[in-house]
Amino acid sequence: MGNCICVIAEFRGANFRRVTFEVASEGRRIADSLGIGLCAVAVGSGVAARAAELGRYGVDKVFVRDDPALENYLAETYVPIVAEAVKMCDPAAVILPASVDGRDLGARLGARLRVTLVQDCVQIACEGGKIRAKWPIFAGKCFAWSDWSEGTLPLMSCRPNIMDCLVPDESRQAEVVMLDLPVPEARSSVKSIDMDTSGKVELSEAEIIVSGGRGMKEAGNFVMLEELAQVLGAAVGASRAAVDSGWRPHSDQVGQTGKVVTPNLYIAVGISGAIQHLAGMGYSKYIVAVNKDPDAPIFSKADYGVVEDLFKFVPAFKEEVIKLKSTCS
Repeated sequence: MGNCICVIAEFRGANFRRVTFEVASEGRRIADSLGIGLCAVAVGSGVAARAAELGRYGVDKVFVRDDPALENYLAETYVPIVAEAVKMCDPAAVILPASVDGRDLGARLGARLRVTLVQDCVQIACEGGKIRAKWPIFAGKCFAWSDWSEGTLPLMSCRPNIMDCLVPDESRQAEVVMLDLPVPEARSSVKSIDMDTSGKVELSEAEIIVSGGRGMKEAGNFVMLEELAQVLGAAVGASRAAVDSGWRPHSDQVGQTGKVVTPNLYIAVGISGAIQHLAGMGYSKYIVAVNKDPDAPIFSKADYGVVEDLFKFVPAFKEEVIKLKSTCS
């Protein structure tokens, strides 16, 4: 067995992403079950100043590589550094976020370390000193448990918004170990020229998502969903039909060929409920469906259903939310 559980942190825009705290919290639980420590690998630009904060979520030691060239994730620069840092940790298991960047990093890290990756885990258990991971198969219709043979390194990515965060201990700080690993030269012809700084809620980490489908009829009608999302503090998503019609960018797509999301509340507006879409949001804690067709498949998955014309319901619902918030403030 290794010396610790190792988690890979995600640092973007001068802050750790929330999924990092979820992964760290899960790593702490597994480490306590095995009676070992918890370390983290943090790579980015400006990350050194924030690295000790991971101690609030149970991390004992953080291995940090801070460099301006690491401001944005790029496989050519990140993977070699993370792989070397993981080896220094001598881990019993490695856990990272199943975010957009994390999925790419996890696959490449598994290849470099020559270990098996279990992607998009929704539960991790420790039984008899052995780690097991639960992950969705067949488009989320069922789940499988996987474990690793003796002497192999478990590598797992965790779906955002699934693992519970520990209550942060503000008095706790992690030990920071600065690494002097070389930053590989990026030879990719793809360059990052613009980053979204609009302050919108990140879809994969949102606690509330309002999604629109073919029933929205045109791109301009998504304004009403954006207004509702602003009132709720939510992110706006879309079905594949809406994205294919050019009404929303692919980054907003929820589904098997888009993003898999797990919010506390998912509001599906004008979405029929094709199996491809259900695979991307079926693990939401509560699902509310709004559709004028009472036989729409989405209702079979929804916790609450509203059979109504969305163009009547959404504005009225928004006004009621505003009234409720004003009485509570």
